[in-house]
Amino acid sequence: MSSTDNGGFKPGFKRDDNNDMIPVGLIRAMFALVAVTLALVTYASVTGREKAAIPATAPIVEQWSIQMLGHDAQAVTVLRADGSVLADMDHGGFVTVIQNGLMTMRRRHGIDPTLPIDIIRFENGRLAAIDPLTDYRVELTVFGPENYAAFEAMLQKY
Repeated sequence: MSSTDNGGFKPGFKRDDNNDMIPVGLIRAMFALVAVTLALVTYASVTGREKAAIPATAPIVEQWSIQMLGHDAQAVTVLRADGSVLADMDHGGFVTVIQNGLMTMRRRHGIDPTLPIDIIRFENGRLAAIDPLTDYRVELTVFGPENYAAFEAMLQKY
């Protein structure tokens, strides 16, 4: 037996009964979905259609300025505006996710990732992390009660 002998197996796109393994109609439907999606996105971009998933505007009730310093894949240190430590977490969880997203966005724009970010509470109850230097914005209330509570607990110490 040679090293190229594969026991009589012949690769192919059809089974022994000559039926397609992936139906042609399904493949056409997948390409049609992609084409329709691209057409809708192009239409929205060309016509300047307003974004639909933006939360309703509301007055600001409270605002905090914090610095988020990432140390590795999970550890993060959060500093108050005066530079004192607000939280030092070995496993920051959701806070680390927000810090990583901020760092990535600032790296794209060539901005120092250690500069402060604003955490804003709106009158309608929303809590958002908004970077005044880029278009990075995260609505913290939409990621579930545990993730919202992580920031809420931190802000109670502020």
